[in-house]
Amino acid sequence: MAERVVAVRHKREVPIKLSFEPNTRTGGSDAPPKILYVSGETADLSHSGIAFIVPSIRIKEIYLVGENRVLNAELDLAGVKVSMKVVGRRYEQVGEHISTARYLVGASIEEITAENREAYNHFLRYGDRKGNTGSLKLRTEER
Repeated sequence: MAERVVAVRHKREVPIKLSFEPNTRTGGSDAPPKILYVSGETADLSHSGIAFIVPSIRIKEIYLVGENRVLNAELDLAGVKVSMKVVGRRYEQVGEHISTARYLVGASIEEITAENREAYNHFLRYGDRKGNTGSLKLRTEER
């Protein structure tokens, strides 16, 4: 019997900015301008994916989720900007009233540089505890 392995999710609420990855399959002619973005907040983070809440599920007429659309995500992890490429896999509307409705999006991490991965993993492990690098720092004073 096969077991399903699920990455551990860490509840971390940090600012996120999402924009579309240009579509190079058609020569970029239908690629949306880079200035189009939506800002939101993460709900949880894991080694393989992120969940975030945004005020809209689309930017103009282009949906954030569907057609394996690649999104450029920039997270502000305790003052450190981490960039990655994600693909929205599912979404649901959250909120009690239409005027307060938001969208919870689950996305998989498709691409991240080694440097960004290191910062991201550190944040997953330690959260936003500033100065916690896993090593002891000693301060010396001259007299």
